Amino acid sequence: WLFPKLQLLFPEVLVGSTATDYYQAINRVQPSCIRVEADEVTYNLHILLRYELERQLLEGSLQVKDLPAAWNAKMQEYLGITPVDDAQGVLQDVHWSIGSIGYFPTYTLGNILSGQLLEAINKDIPLLDSQLAQGEFSKLLEWLQIHIYNYGRLYKQEELVVKATGKPLQTAPYLNYLRHKFEKNSTD
Repeated sequence: WLFPKLQLLFPEVLVGSTATDYYQAINRVQPSCIRVEADEVTYNLHILLRYELERQLLEGSLQVKDLPAAWNAKMQEYLGITPVDDAQGVLQDVHWSIGSIGYFPTYTLGNILSGQLLEAINKDIPLLDSQLAQGEFSKLLEWLQIHIYNYGRLYKQEELVVKATGKPLQTAPYLNYLRHKFEKNSTD
């Protein structure tokens, strides 16, 4: 549904491409030094790295002067790459400089939550993928309105997750989503 519209908007880039080519190109898994350029599979490793270093800084087991070396070591350990400089490494985010200590895990929590919501949505709307492929979003919007939007800030996240999905927050649905998406479409 969407790909022909993209071809009209970006003919010079998408000429001769198929929807499958495009999908595979935008869903490539390749480690990156830059968090905001990371793919879905490695993104949360960026978050884990930052969380662990923040914790060590707060505990006093890591000094600020040692942060660049610790960063590079974690990047090598988790992603198999080392930044060429601190701008590509420890200094790439504004969070620490603006005092947003402890914020990074919220990105991973959002990913985990999205996986659990998607699992519940697919259970309640078994034909969701075919509806979306046809540009039909009304059933998805209806589900979100009933289970999420109608409540605004009435519930805390933990309560809303249970109300919407019937379960407390769990990592398994997100990991299943990643496995299904990337193992099924893997060429490696």
